[in-house]
Amino acid sequence: MLIIVCACTTQVATFFMMIWCISVLCFIYGDLIHIKSQLQPLLLLLFMIAFLFNPFRILYHSSRWWLLRIIWKIISAPFHHVSFADFWLADQLNSLGTILLDLQYLICFYAVNFSWQTLGTGKDLQYEHDSCMSQIYGIRPIISCLPAWWRFAQCLRRYRDTRLAFPHLVNAGKYSTTFFVVIFSSLHQWQSSSKGLPVGEHTGYFYMWIIACLLSSCYTYTWDIKMDWGLLDKNAGENRFLREEVVYAYKTYYYFAMIEDLILRLMWITSLTIGERQLVHQDILVTVLAFLEVIRRFIWNFFRLENEHLNNCGQFRAVRDISVAPMSTNDLSLLQQMMDEVDGVQHRRKNRLKNKSGKQLKKTETKVWLMEALEKTS
Repeated sequence: MLIIVCACTTQVATFFMMIWCISVLCFIYGDLIHIKSQLQPLLLLLFMIAFLFNPFRILYHSSRWWLLRIIWKIISAPFHHVSFADFWLADQLNSLGTILLDLQYLICFYAVNFSWQTLGTGKDLQYEHDSCMSQIYGIRPIISCLPAWWRFAQCLRRYRDTRLAFPHLVNAGKYSTTFFVVIFSSLHQWQSSSKGLPVGEHTGYFYMWIIACLLSSCYTYTWDIKMDWGLLDKNAGENRFLREEVVYAYKTYYYFAMIEDLILRLMWITSLTIGERQLVHQDILVTVLAFLEVIRRFIWNFFRLENEHLNNCGQFRAVRDISVAPMSTNDLSLLQQMMDEVDGVQHRRKNRLKNKSGKQLKKTETKVWLMEALEKTS
Protein backbone atom coordinates (compact mmCIF):
# COMPACT_ATOMS: atom_id res chain seq x y z
CA MET A 1 0.00 0.00 0.00
CA LEU A 2 2.66 2.46 1.04
CA ILE A 3 4.76 1.53 -1.98
CA ILE A 4 1.83 2.34 -4.27
CA VAL A 5 1.20 5.67 -2.52
CA CYS A 6 4.89 6.63 -2.73
CA ALA A 7 5.01 5.64 -6.40
CA CYS A 8 1.94 7.78 -7.21
CA THR A 9 3.37 10.73 -5.30
CA THR A 10 6.65 10.44 -7.18
CA GLN A 11 4.85 10.27 -10.53
CA VAL A 12 2.77 13.38 -9.82
CA ALA A 13 5.79 15.33 -8.54
CA THR A 14 7.81 14.36 -11.61
CA PHE A 15 4.95 15.34 -13.91
CA PHE A 16 4.59 18.77 -12.29
CA MET A 17 8.34 19.30 -12.43
CA MET A 18 8.30 18.64 -16.16
CA ILE A 19 5.40 21.06 -16.67
CA TRP A 20 7.21 23.72 -14.64
CA CYS A 21 10.42 23.25 -16.66
CA ILE A 22 8.48 23.58 -19.91
CA SER A 23 6.88 26.78 -18.62
CA VAL A 24 10.29 28.23 -17.69
CA LEU A 25 11.69 27.39 -21.11
CA CYS A 26 8.67 28.99 -22.80
CA PHE A 27 9.21 32.09 -20.67
CA ILE A 28 12.87 32.32 -21.70
CA TYR A 29 12.29 31.59 -25.39
CA GLY A 30 8.88 33.25 -25.72
CA ASP A 31 9.87 35.17 -28.84
CA LEU A 32 10.80 31.96 -30.67
CA ILE A 33 7.44 30.28 -30.05
CA HIS A 34 5.50 33.54 -30.56
CA ILE A 35 3.91 33.46 -27.10
CA LYS A 36 4.52 36.46 -24.89
CA SER A 37 6.76 35.54 -21.96
CA GLN A 38 4.62 37.52 -19.52
CA LEU A 39 1.72 35.16 -20.22
CA GLN A 40 3.57 31.99 -19.17
CA PRO A 41 2.88 32.26 -15.40
CA LEU A 42 -0.82 32.74 -16.13
CA LEU A 43 -0.89 29.77 -18.51
CA LEU A 44 0.85 27.60 -15.91
CA LEU A 45 -1.67 28.61 -13.24
CA LEU A 46 -4.63 27.91 -15.54
CA PHE A 47 -3.19 24.50 -16.38
CA MET A 48 -2.81 23.64 -12.68
CA ILE A 49 -6.39 24.72 -11.97
CA ALA A 50 -7.70 22.66 -14.89
CA PHE A 51 -5.73 19.64 -13.71
CA LEU A 52 -7.01 19.94 -10.14
CA PHE A 53 -10.69 20.46 -11.02
CA ASN A 54 -10.76 17.98 -13.92
CA PRO A 55 -14.09 16.15 -13.41
CA PHE A 56 -13.18 13.08 -15.51
CA ARG A 57 -12.08 9.91 -13.74
CA ILE A 58 -8.51 10.10 -14.98
CA LEU A 59 -5.24 11.48 -13.63
CA TYR A 60 -5.72 10.44 -9.97
CA HIS A 61 -9.37 11.49 -9.80
CA SER A 62 -10.00 10.13 -6.29
CA SER A 63 -6.82 11.71 -4.92
CA ARG A 64 -7.60 15.11 -6.44
CA TRP A 65 -11.13 15.20 -5.06
CA TRP A 66 -9.91 13.96 -1.69
CA LEU A 67 -7.50 16.91 -1.66
CA LEU A 68 -10.25 19.36 -2.62
CA ARG A 69 -12.51 17.97 0.08
CA ILE A 70 -9.81 18.37 2.74
CA ILE A 71 -8.98 21.90 1.55
CA TRP A 72 -12.65 22.84 1.82
CA LYS A 73 -12.78 21.47 5.37
CA ILE A 74 -9.69 23.53 6.21
CA ILE A 75 -11.17 26.75 4.83
CA SER A 76 -14.43 26.16 6.70
CA ALA A 77 -12.64 24.76 9.75
CA PRO A 78 -14.93 25.95 12.56
CA PHE A 79 -17.93 24.15 11.04
CA HIS A 80 -16.47 20.64 10.67
CA HIS A 81 -15.06 17.93 12.88
CA VAL A 82 -11.26 18.05 12.54
CA SER A 83 -9.56 14.81 11.50
CA PHE A 84 -5.85 14.09 11.38
CA ALA A 85 -5.65 14.73 7.63
CA ASP A 86 -7.35 18.12 8.09
CA PHE A 87 -4.91 19.61 10.56
CA TRP A 88 -1.90 17.86 9.03
CA LEU A 89 -2.55 19.46 5.63
CA ALA A 90 -3.31 22.80 7.31
CA ASP A 91 0.11 22.60 8.98
CA GLN A 92 1.66 22.20 5.54
CA LEU A 93 -0.12 25.34 4.37
CA ASN A 94 1.45 27.25 7.26
CA SER A 95 4.81 26.62 5.59
CA LEU A 96 3.51 27.81 2.22
CA GLY A 97 2.58 31.36 3.16
CA THR A 98 4.98 32.80 0.57
CA ILE A 99 3.26 30.80 -2.16
CA LEU A 100 -0.15 32.18 -1.14
CA LEU A 101 1.27 35.71 -1.30
CA ASP A 102 2.72 34.98 -4.75
CA LEU A 103 -0.67 33.71 -5.87
CA GLN A 104 -2.29 36.93 -4.64
CA TYR A 105 0.33 38.96 -6.51
CA LEU A 106 -0.21 36.92 -9.68
CA ILE A 107 -3.97 37.48 -9.64
CA CYS A 108 -3.55 41.18 -8.84
CA PHE A 109 -0.92 41.64 -11.54
CA TYR A 110 -3.05 40.26 -14.37
CA ALA A 111 -6.24 41.89 -13.07
CA VAL A 112 -4.90 45.38 -12.29
CA ASN A 113 -1.40 46.08 -13.59
CA PHE A 114 -1.26 44.11 -16.81
CA SER A 115 -2.09 46.01 -20.00
CA TRP A 116 -4.20 43.65 -22.10
CA GLN A 117 -4.69 46.26 -24.86
CA THR A 118 -1.19 45.62 -26.24
CA LEU A 119 -1.63 41.84 -26.31
CA GLY A 120 -2.61 41.52 -29.98
CA THR A 121 -0.74 44.52 -31.36
CA GLY A 122 2.69 42.90 -31.62
CA LYS A 123 4.17 45.51 -29.33
CA ASP A 124 6.01 44.79 -26.13
CA LEU A 125 3.55 44.21 -23.34
CA GLN A 126 3.35 47.07 -20.89
CA TYR A 127 1.95 47.21 -17.42
CA GLU A 128 1.11 50.04 -15.12
CA HIS A 129 2.87 50.99 -11.88
CA ASP A 130 3.15 47.92 -9.64
CA SER A 131 0.67 48.38 -6.80
CA CYS A 132 0.17 44.71 -5.91
CA MET A 133 2.95 44.70 -3.31
CA SER A 134 1.48 47.58 -1.30
CA GLN A 135 -0.35 47.16 1.98
CA ILE A 136 -3.39 49.07 0.67
CA TYR A 137 -6.69 47.64 1.90
CA GLY A 138 -4.77 45.13 4.03
CA ILE A 139 -5.07 42.34 1.45
CA ARG A 140 -1.53 40.98 1.78
CA PRO A 141 -1.57 40.97 5.61
CA ILE A 142 -4.87 39.07 5.50
CA ILE A 143 -3.42 36.53 3.07
CA SER A 144 -0.39 36.13 5.37
CA CYS A 145 -2.67 35.37 8.32
CA LEU A 146 -4.92 32.87 6.54
CA PRO A 147 -2.89 29.65 7.17
CA ALA A 148 -2.48 30.50 10.86
CA TRP A 149 -6.18 31.40 11.09
CA TRP A 150 -7.20 28.03 9.63
CA ARG A 151 -5.20 26.14 12.26
CA PHE A 152 -6.39 28.56 14.95
CA ALA A 153 -10.02 27.83 14.01
CA GLN A 154 -9.34 24.09 13.94
CA CYS A 155 -7.94 24.23 17.46
CA LEU A 156 -11.03 26.08 18.67
CA ARG A 157 -13.23 23.47 17.01
CA ARG A 158 -11.31 20.64 18.66
CA TYR A 159 -11.72 22.38 22.00
CA ARG A 160 -15.47 22.61 21.37
CA ASP A 161 -15.63 18.90 20.57
CA THR A 162 -13.43 17.69 23.46
CA ARG A 163 -13.66 20.47 26.07
CA LEU A 164 -9.95 20.03 26.70
CA ALA A 165 -8.24 23.39 27.21
CA PHE A 166 -4.91 21.61 26.94
CA PRO A 167 -3.66 21.07 24.35
CA HIS A 168 -6.20 22.70 22.03
CA LEU A 169 -6.48 26.23 23.44
CA VAL A 170 -2.75 26.33 24.12
CA ASN A 171 -2.15 25.24 20.54
CA ALA A 172 -4.52 27.96 19.33
CA GLY A 173 -2.42 30.46 21.28
CA LYS A 174 0.62 29.31 19.34
CA TYR A 175 -0.99 30.16 16.02
CA SER A 176 -2.30 33.47 17.34
CA THR A 177 1.30 34.70 17.68
CA THR A 178 1.44 34.79 13.87
CA PHE A 179 -1.29 37.44 13.87
CA PHE A 180 0.84 39.78 15.98
CA VAL A 181 3.90 39.20 13.79
CA VAL A 182 1.93 40.12 10.66
CA ILE A 183 0.18 43.09 12.28
CA PHE A 184 3.34 44.73 13.61
CA SER A 185 5.25 44.06 10.38
CA SER A 186 2.47 45.60 8.30
CA LEU A 187 2.14 48.63 10.58
CA HIS A 188 5.91 49.20 10.41
CA GLN A 189 5.94 49.04 6.61
CA TRP A 190 2.90 51.31 6.32
CA GLN A 191 4.27 53.92 8.73
CA SER A 192 7.74 53.84 7.15
CA SER A 193 6.32 54.43 3.66
CA SER A 194 3.87 57.11 4.76
CA LYS A 195 6.57 59.06 6.61
CA GLY A 196 9.20 58.43 3.95
CA LEU A 197 11.74 57.08 6.45
CA PRO A 198 15.21 56.30 5.00
CA VAL A 199 16.64 52.79 5.00
CA GLY A 200 17.91 51.82 8.43
CA GLU A 201 15.53 54.06 10.38
CA HIS A 202 12.76 52.22 12.18
CA THR A 203 9.47 52.94 13.88
CA GLY A 204 8.27 51.63 17.23
CA TYR A 205 6.33 48.91 15.43
CA PHE A 206 9.63 47.48 14.18
CA TYR A 207 10.77 46.62 17.70
CA MET A 208 7.34 45.25 18.55
CA TRP A 209 7.66 43.05 15.46
CA ILE A 210 11.00 41.69 16.74
CA ILE A 211 9.45 40.87 20.12
CA ALA A 212 6.51 39.14 18.42
CA CYS A 213 8.88 37.12 16.22
CA LEU A 214 10.93 35.99 19.22
CA LEU A 215 7.80 35.00 21.13
CA SER A 216 6.41 33.12 18.11
CA SER A 217 9.71 31.30 17.46
CA CYS A 218 10.09 30.18 21.08
CA TYR A 219 6.44 29.14 21.29
CA THR A 220 6.42 27.17 18.04
CA TYR A 221 9.79 25.51 18.62
CA THR A 222 8.80 24.35 22.09
CA TRP A 223 5.58 22.95 20.67
CA ASP A 224 7.47 21.20 17.86
CA ILE A 225 9.78 19.40 20.26
CA LYS A 226 7.49 18.62 23.18
CA MET A 227 4.05 18.15 21.63
CA ASP A 228 4.41 17.44 17.90
CA TRP A 229 7.47 15.20 18.26
CA GLY A 230 7.04 14.11 21.87
CA LEU A 231 10.75 14.57 22.62
CA LEU A 232 12.49 15.71 25.82
CA ASP A 233 10.48 13.10 27.71
CA LYS A 234 11.64 12.74 31.32
CA ASN A 235 10.94 8.99 31.09
CA ALA A 236 13.03 8.52 27.95
CA GLY A 237 15.42 6.09 29.65
CA GLU A 238 18.43 5.33 27.50
CA ASN A 239 17.07 7.57 24.72
CA ARG A 240 18.39 10.70 26.37
CA PHE A 241 16.48 13.89 25.54
CA LEU A 242 14.19 11.88 23.27
CA ARG A 243 11.30 9.60 24.29
CA GLU A 244 10.90 6.03 25.51
CA GLU A 245 9.88 4.65 22.13
CA VAL A 246 11.55 5.63 18.87
CA VAL A 247 11.11 4.21 15.37
CA TYR A 248 14.20 5.37 13.50
CA ALA A 249 17.38 3.38 14.05
CA TYR A 250 19.84 6.20 14.75
CA LYS A 251 19.35 8.67 17.57
CA THR A 252 21.45 11.22 15.70
CA TYR A 253 18.45 11.75 13.39
CA TYR A 254 16.48 13.13 16.30
CA TYR A 255 19.30 15.30 17.66
CA PHE A 256 19.96 16.69 14.19
CA ALA A 257 16.27 17.46 13.69
CA MET A 258 16.07 19.27 17.05
CA ILE A 259 19.00 21.54 16.13
CA GLU A 260 17.90 22.00 12.53
CA ASP A 261 14.38 22.95 13.56
CA LEU A 262 15.69 25.60 15.96
CA ILE A 263 18.02 27.13 13.37
CA LEU A 264 15.38 27.28 10.64
CA ARG A 265 12.78 28.63 13.07
CA LEU A 266 15.12 31.57 13.66
CA MET A 267 15.99 32.23 10.01
CA TRP A 268 13.84 35.37 10.07
CA ILE A 269 16.81 36.99 11.81
CA THR A 270 18.54 37.11 8.42
CA SER A 271 16.00 39.73 7.34
CA LEU A 272 17.36 41.94 10.13
CA THR A 273 20.98 41.46 9.10
CA ILE A 274 21.25 40.68 5.40
CA GLY A 275 17.88 42.15 4.45
CA GLU A 276 18.13 45.47 6.32
CA ARG A 277 21.64 46.10 4.99
CA GLN A 278 20.45 45.23 1.47
CA LEU A 279 23.34 42.81 0.98
CA VAL A 280 20.99 40.53 -0.96
CA HIS A 281 17.98 41.49 -3.07
CA GLN A 282 14.76 41.15 -1.10
CA ASP A 283 13.14 38.79 -3.62
CA ILE A 284 16.14 36.43 -3.51
CA LEU A 285 16.13 36.44 0.29
CA VAL A 286 12.40 35.68 0.44
CA THR A 287 12.83 32.82 -2.05
CA VAL A 288 15.68 31.26 -0.06
CA LEU A 289 13.80 31.56 3.24
CA ALA A 290 10.68 30.03 1.70
CA PHE A 291 12.72 27.10 0.39
CA LEU A 292 14.32 26.55 3.82
CA GLU A 293 10.90 26.57 5.45
CA VAL A 294 9.74 23.84 3.06
CA ILE A 295 12.79 21.78 4.04
CA ARG A 296 12.05 22.34 7.73
CA ARG A 297 8.45 21.20 7.27
CA PHE A 298 9.60 18.19 5.24
CA ILE A 299 11.79 16.99 8.11
CA TRP A 300 9.11 17.93 10.67
CA ASN A 301 6.64 15.60 8.95
CA PHE A 302 8.70 12.46 9.57
CA PHE A 303 8.83 12.93 13.34
CA ARG A 304 5.28 14.25 13.58
CA LEU A 305 3.87 11.17 11.85
CA GLU A 306 6.12 8.90 13.90
CA ASN A 307 4.84 10.42 17.12
CA GLU A 308 1.26 10.14 15.91
CA HIS A 309 1.77 6.48 15.10
CA LEU A 310 3.19 5.73 18.53
CA ASN A 311 0.33 7.59 20.20
CA ASN A 312 -2.14 5.54 18.21
CA CYS A 313 -0.68 2.34 19.59
CA GLY A 314 -0.69 3.69 23.15
CA GLN A 315 -3.98 5.59 23.22
CA PHE A 316 -6.07 3.49 20.80
CA ARG A 317 -6.92 6.51 18.65
CA ALA A 318 -7.21 4.88 15.22
CA VAL A 319 -6.59 7.16 12.23
CA ARG A 320 -7.10 5.99 8.67
CA ASP A 321 -4.44 8.23 7.16
CA ILE A 322 -1.47 6.91 9.19
CA SER A 323 0.34 3.66 8.57
CA VAL A 324 4.00 2.84 9.02
CA ALA A 325 3.77 -0.79 7.88
CA PRO A 326 1.42 -2.55 5.41
CA MET A 327 -1.04 -4.98 6.97
CA SER A 328 -2.97 -7.99 5.70
CA THR A 329 -6.27 -7.43 3.92
CA ASN A 330 -8.40 -8.74 6.80
CA ASP A 331 -6.61 -6.71 9.46
CA LEU A 332 -6.68 -3.57 7.32
CA SER A 333 -10.42 -3.81 6.62
CA LEU A 334 -11.12 -4.30 10.32
CA LEU A 335 -9.02 -1.30 11.30
CA GLN A 336 -10.63 0.86 8.61
CA GLN A 337 -14.06 -0.03 9.97
CA MET A 338 -12.90 1.15 13.40
CA MET A 339 -11.33 4.28 11.95
CA ASP A 340 -14.59 5.44 10.34
CA GLU A 341 -15.84 6.25 13.81
CA VAL A 342 -15.25 9.90 14.76
CA ASP A 343 -13.71 9.00 18.13
CA GLY A 344 -11.89 5.92 16.87
CA VAL A 345 -11.88 3.21 19.51
CA GLN A 346 -10.54 5.18 22.44
CA HIS A 347 -13.90 5.69 24.14
CA ARG A 348 -15.84 2.84 22.53
CA ARG A 349 -15.79 0.26 25.33
CA LYS A 350 -18.81 -1.59 23.93
CA ASN A 351 -17.18 -2.04 20.52
CA ARG A 352 -13.88 -3.60 21.53
CA LEU A 353 -12.08 -6.07 19.31
CA LYS A 354 -12.95 -9.75 19.72
CA ASN A 355 -10.67 -12.77 19.61
CA LYS A 356 -11.27 -15.90 17.58
CA SER A 357 -13.70 -17.31 20.16
CA GLY A 358 -15.80 -14.15 20.07
CA LYS A 359 -14.76 -12.92 23.49
CA GLN A 360 -14.09 -9.19 23.82
CA LEU A 361 -10.47 -8.20 24.26
CA LYS A 362 -9.34 -6.02 27.12
CA LYS A 363 -7.40 -2.83 26.50
CA THR A 364 -4.03 -4.47 27.11
CA GLU A 365 -4.96 -7.41 24.88
CA THR A 366 -6.09 -5.01 22.17
CA LYS A 367 -2.73 -3.25 22.25
CA VAL A 368 -0.92 -6.59 21.98
CA TRP A 369 -3.12 -7.57 19.03
CA LEU A 370 -2.30 -4.35 17.20
CA MET A 371 1.43 -4.63 17.88
CA GLU A 372 1.52 -8.27 16.73
CA ALA A 373 -0.31 -7.33 13.53
CA LEU A 374 2.32 -4.70 12.79
CA GLU A 375 5.20 -7.04 13.59
CA LYS A 376 3.88 -9.76 11.28
CA THR A 377 3.84 -7.41 8.32
CA SER A 378 7.11 -5.54 9.03
